[in-house]
Order: sequence, then structure tokens, then C-alpha cells
Amino acid sequence: MPIQSMDKKTRFCWHPLQYALTELNEEMSDMRQIFLDTETTGLRVEDGNRILEIAAVEMIDRKLSAPDRHLHRYINPGRDSEEGALNVHGLTTQFLSDKPKFAAIVDEFLDFVKGSELIIHNAPFDVGYLNMELEKLGRGKIEDYVECVTDTLKMAKDLWPGKRNSLDALCDRYEVDRSGRTLHGALIDCELLAEVYMAMTRGQDSLLIDFAPTLEEAAADALRRKERPPLIRAQASAEDLALHQAYLAELDKINKSDCLWREYEPKPEPAATENPQ
Repeated sequence: MPIQSMDKKTRFCWHPLQYALTELNEEMSDMRQIFLDTETTGLRVEDGNRILEIAAVEMIDRKLSAPDRHLHRYINPGRDSEEGALNVHGLTTQFLSDKPKFAAIVDEFLDFVKGSELIIHNAPFDVGYLNMELEKLGRGKIEDYVECVTDTLKMAKDLWPGKRNSLDALCDRYEVDRSGRTLHGALIDCELLAEVYMAMTRGQDSLLIDFAPTLEEAAADALRRKERPPLIRAQASAEDLALHQAYLAELDKINKSDCLWREYEPKPEPAATENPQ
């Protein structure tokens, strides 16, 4: 069972670094993991926006299932997309006009994700929309059907504090090829997220992660070291040394004793004495 790090009402969870522990891997080995993404008519669910695309990509024992085991559906949201959202996903009202309503695919979707761990980037956004759609149909909440929800955005923020952690940024950081992604699409975003997640949790099958370089990598590193120019050592001028000593003297005066720096100064060598004849 994944470790839960948020309140029981939302039940969002994520796998911290100790997820690499063997016992947790054994518990997770048989669980289906589903990478999920949605596209919507707008940013805020409170404004009456709806889901218009949903995708779910299955992974079992850290191996992605065949494409015919994935779920991908376009949905008629019954309204136009906001301009900003349309610019992101490019799915027009005309294109979606003959697609099924969410009610027509809800059973298929819930059967597909039932009992799994959902892995979502920025999970509160997608879960908020899923729960809105389910509640309109009297079907409860998505948390009622799945084992837990893992938020990879929270994972990334904990692993990379202060960094950009959008899906695009993580693809660049982990060298995941996203050249085929011109517009946001639920299916391609799921596939990219799966690769990012695998990179983020790399080595969790063992407590000992093997970072040993290959022979080619070792040879290339040795060549780089050989070609590296020698370091330039700049000597302090007499003026610099005098200013430094004046500063230390001020510190000595403030502390009313020798400052700590004095302990690390090179000791003057004792003057040589002449041997008596």
C-alpha cells in the first residue's frame, strides 16, 4: 500500500524516497498502476467546465501494457471550450459534437481503473473534474473506486524544490523525448508521464542502485579530464594581504581575542639558528 501523505478526505498520496524499500515493492508488485490525464473545456471546474478527453495508460510491475490495454476517449462536453483551453488542446466543439457524453463511457472508465493506483500530474485538478462528473451521475467519487491517487507534481516538488516541475520541465530534466507533442493531449501526456515517473522512481526495485558507468562512459570521462585546462592559481598581492590582516585585526578587537581564522593561518617558520663552530 502506498504511503499516504495528505488527509483522508482527498486520499492523495505519493511514494517518498523510502518507496525503494523492498517490503514496499513487494506490496506494490501486483497493483495495477494507471497513468491518467484529462483535457477540459476550461481551467476552473467551478465555472461549469467539463471533461472533453480522458486517457488512462496501464502499467503492471513497472511494465507498460500493450496499447490495446489503454483507455482513450473523446467526450462531448455539451459546451464550448474557453479560448485559453482551446489553444492548449485544440479540440473544437465541431470535432466533439458526435462524441459520446461522459455518462455513456462512465461504466467503461470505472471498470478500467477499479482497484488501481491512479498516477496523475497535478492530481487535484483532474480529480476535481472526475468527481464533478461522477457526482452529476450519482456515482460518488473517484476515490471510492481506486486504491489511491498518487500526485507526481507533489513528488517532483519534494524531489526538486524550487525548480519548475511541469510535465514539460520534467521531460527535459529526465531527457524524455516530447518532440511529438505539439498540443496537449490526454493520451500523449499519459505516455510522457509514464516515462517521467519511471525515471523519477528509478532503482526502486533495489536498495542498491547501480550508478557504475559503462566502459564507454568511463573512457569519455577520462578524455574530458585529460583535455581539461590546468587551474589558474591567482596569488594575493601585498596590498590584498595587508587589507586581509587589517580586517582580521578588527575582528580580534571585536572578539577581544584572536578570531577563528587565526587558527587556519599558516604558522611562520622559526628562524634558522647558526650552529656554533
